[in-house]
Amino acid sequence: MTDQNDQTQEEEQAEQSGEEQADAHTDANADESNADAGDDTADDQPKKKSLFKKPIFWIILIVVVAAIAIGGTLYYLNARQYESTDDAFIDAHIVRLAAEEAGTLVSVANVDNRHVKAGTVLAVIEPSGQVDRQDEAEANVRQANEEYRQALAQIDAMIAQRRQAASQARVPLAAAIKAQQDLTRYRKLAALDPNAVSGQQLDEARKEARQTAADAAAARSQIESADADVEVARKQANVAEAGIAARKASAKATQTNINNLRITAPIDGQVVNRQVNIGSYVSPGTQLLAVIPDEMWITANFKETQLEQMRIGQPVTIVIDAFPGVEFIGKVDSFQQGAGQAFAVLPPQNATGNYVKVVQRVPVRIVFDVKNGPDPRKYPIGPGMSAVPTVKVR
Repeated sequence: MTDQNDQTQEEEQAEQSGEEQADAHTDANADESNADAGDDTADDQPKKKSLFKKPIFWIILIVVVAAIAIGGTLYYLNARQYESTDDAFIDAHIVRLAAEEAGTLVSVANVDNRHVKAGTVLAVIEPSGQVDRQDEAEANVRQANEEYRQALAQIDAMIAQRRQAASQARVPLAAAIKAQQDLTRYRKLAALDPNAVSGQQLDEARKEARQTAADAAAARSQIESADADVEVARKQANVAEAGIAARKASAKATQTNINNLRITAPIDGQVVNRQVNIGSYVSPGTQLLAVIPDEMWITANFKETQLEQMRIGQPVTIVIDAFPGVEFIGKVDSFQQGAGQAFAVLPPQNATGNYVKVVQRVPVRIVFDVKNGPDPRKYPIGPGMSAVPTVKVR
């Protein structure tokens, strides 16, 4: 029984294998028929043209290339008219205020980052002994004035004495002249007629002439002495006048020292960088604060190769990094005669064996044109802020 069952199973498996092979053969014939049908269909349809053989492709390509060439040419023609740099900064002559006298600050104006007018009091130093020195100097001036007036009065007195001496000298001078004339007359008479004049008369005439001459000489000496006294009095007056000038100079110096106790704004501008407060002790040279003036400009460090067509007065458009939406207007004001590296503390020494040429930069000063553009004073900008100037050179 077992053998029969095994034989029956083997027959059934053989039949199934035959059926599977028949089905596979049928499917293969069907696939071949379908493939043949597909090939016939593909052969019947027309082939597509290549993209490079289409005229529209070449038209579009030519248009694009022409547009790029025209755009590049226009960009070059426009760009060559300008020179620009991002190595530019706002600049100004910052005024740094320092104390000139030592002392304690008793007042400091609360004007940080605010605009002030010239002459505004920013700080006051305690006077200490300056006021006393000023009083002493003024008293010395008054004393010198009194001494000068006294010297002038002395001159008047000496002049009066000179006049008195001159008045008193008239009599002996006149007597001396008369005695000399009498002696001359007696001598002439004695020469003409010895008997006309006695010897005693002639001797008396000689004696009188000598006596009156001596009196006249004494009178002249008195006058000369009076003249000398007048000259001395005038010199004393000059000394007194010079003393007045010296005392006034001392008083002025003292007043200057007192004025130096009040720190005022020398120019119109914005107060920044305050470093002291009420109660701070300062010594001469101590920096208190700084004032940024209203007048500012752009220091642009252009490459030396960009300066060929650049001239003074050329228009400039300025864009400040803090306000990119505002276009300021300016103009070229001046050029620095030399590259920036020439003014360095340690300028480079190029006389070496190895040298690499580097394009240097030259500072160019550009001023704002507030008539034709925005006023920079209306914006919170100051020294050190970055800017991008563009100069129209053609």
